[in-house]
Amino acid sequence: MRVLDTIADSLKKGQVHPTTVMNTLIEADNQGGKNALRDLEEHLLRSARALKDRQHPHFELAHAWLHATRMYLINYYVLETETPATAPVRKRTLFPLPRRLVI
Repeated sequence: MRVLDTIADSLKKGQVHPTTVMNTLIEADNQGGKNALRDLEEHLLRSARALKDRQHPHFELAHAWLHATRMYLINYYVLETETPATAPVRKRTLFPLPRRLVI
């Protein structure tokens, strides 16, 4: 899977551009939809824990990938299931804004 290769490369380098993260998550979504993203989330959770246990220098980046995957799922799948009558009014962003900036 190219998605996992991209994530592995970024962990080796210790950095990743936000655009690469977004494009990678879109690619995973296009390949398998919500289920592929859930599988990726589970894989990243296990990987982040393993990297932390081994004290890998870039385990925080793995955690950032996990967080980005979860935010993608929340913003593109969870918000779609809310009905307009019960859904709170909120701005749809990929990454949530701090409370003091929310309008």
